[in-house]
Amino acid sequence: MKLVQSRMVTDDVEGLAGFYARLLGVPVTLNEYYVEIEAGPASVGFSRRRFTEYAEDGGGPDHRDDIVLDFLVDDVDAEYPRIAALGVQWVLPPTTQPWGTRSMVFRDPGGNLVSVFSRAAEQAEPGRIASSLGKIVGVSLEGQQGPAAL
Repeated sequence: MKLVQSRMVTDDVEGLAGFYARLLGVPVTLNEYYVEIEAGPASVGFSRRRFTEYAEDGGGPDHRDDIVLDFLVDDVDAEYPRIAALGVQWVLPPTTQPWGTRSMVFRDPGGNLVSVFSRAAEQAEPGRIASSLGKIVGVSLEGQQGPAAL
């Protein structure tokens, strides 16, 4: 199974999709119902609320619509001025995390959280992120696979 798209439900498809097109630097044809933007091996989709309401869902407090989109870049600090120029609401300025990644977090115009991060050179090797996280929490994750390894 592969993740091929993350989709956001919004009442402002054109506005939110336009923001992400500018963020990713890709051309897109906007409309008010559904837009899909290529973002590497996966895409980000945007659809109007009425196209994602299901009678059997029922909504309510047990159904959350919170998401975080994570974008990998080569250099967080190089991306910071360009993203800041989009007028985003910052949650976390560029910061080096204890596990070695450099990340920044902001809210898109729809209030969704967006994380932009870059990996330290040593983390580019397979298994290095799990090893770094293990050092932080004091356990060894070497040789483990699946969710426990992260």
